[in-house]
Amino acid sequence: MNILAFAATNSSQSINKQLVTYAAEVLATAQSDITTEILDINDYELPLFSIDRENQLGKPELAQAFFDKIGAADAVIISFAEHNGSYTAAYKNLFDWASRIDPKVFQGKPMVLLATSPGAGGARNVLAVAETSAPHFAGDVKASLSIPSFYDNFDMETGALSNEALAVKLKDALVSLL
Repeated sequence: MNILAFAATNSSQSINKQLVTYAAEVLATAQSDITTEILDINDYELPLFSIDRENQLGKPELAQAFFDKIGAADAVIISFAEHNGSYTAAYKNLFDWASRIDPKVFQGKPMVLLATSPGAGGARNVLAVAETSAPHFAGDVKASLSIPSFYDNFDMETGALSNEALAVKLKDALVSLL
């Protein structure tokens, strides 16, 4: 089983990337035949999407490469950073370009959606948007989980959740992909 995992942010210091990397490791440990790829959306940076740009550029190679990565995976794990209650501009832009290749961006893949933030809200707003939106783009959302107060619940030295109850919830969510 091939799992594609990524943080929906372009931050080099992303706590969502730390969370999704940890989640991929948890899943790989749960079953020996799982391989994981941690994708960095910075590798798929594109001009700001607009109809004018699309007319000028067509379907950019990087958008196709991102779409193909999703297509090659058996399942997808995404951890969403929240900017003003919604997606980061970097993720939304990449998604918009990919959706012009095919509106079924997630290609029927089973998905686990995660989100975290330093605050008590745990990026719940963007997670709710993603949960509602993904099925419209052929995402099969199996589970979702918000991790509140990241720095209180995640051990930066070990790179693992330190809150046992949240660790169990995360593992349960991830197992839904199997």
